[in-house]
Amino acid sequence: MFKEFKEFAMKGNVIDMAVGIIIGAAFGKIVTSFVNDILMPPIGRAIGKMDFSNLFINLSGRDYETLAEAKKAGAATINYGLFLNATIDFVIVAFALFLLIRQINRLKREQPAAAPTAKECSYCYSSIPVKAVRCPHCTSELPRI
Repeated sequence: MFKEFKEFAMKGNVIDMAVGIIIGAAFGKIVTSFVNDILMPPIGRAIGKMDFSNLFINLSGRDYETLAEAKKAGAATINYGLFLNATIDFVIVAFALFLLIRQINRLKREQPAAAPTAKECSYCYSSIPVKAVRCPHCTSELPRI
């Protein structure tokens, strides 16, 4: 059983998938950092010095200045600011994947076959141009296509 598992784990597709998952996780961390540390601060400042990660609805009835204070006190909260950041994070990752798959599909498309430039004479079997009406080798008149 161990031998079979080793054969399965060492197949190219499994290793490729593992590498893809690891790179995807790293890419996700980069996008999360981009959203939280680069994209949202200027948007929050433009809207009125708002920190999106600190937007929450307190369900406990007590007032807390920040989400960290509410969490430290164990208050029940709806963290819609964090949800907004995660949604933007997802949209960026989904768009990047869309662009990647679109490019892969564009590269995979088969190119249409080129129109033939030569045909075979039905009498002497020589190769002649497609537009020829008479064979230059045997001078036979060829059917028009």
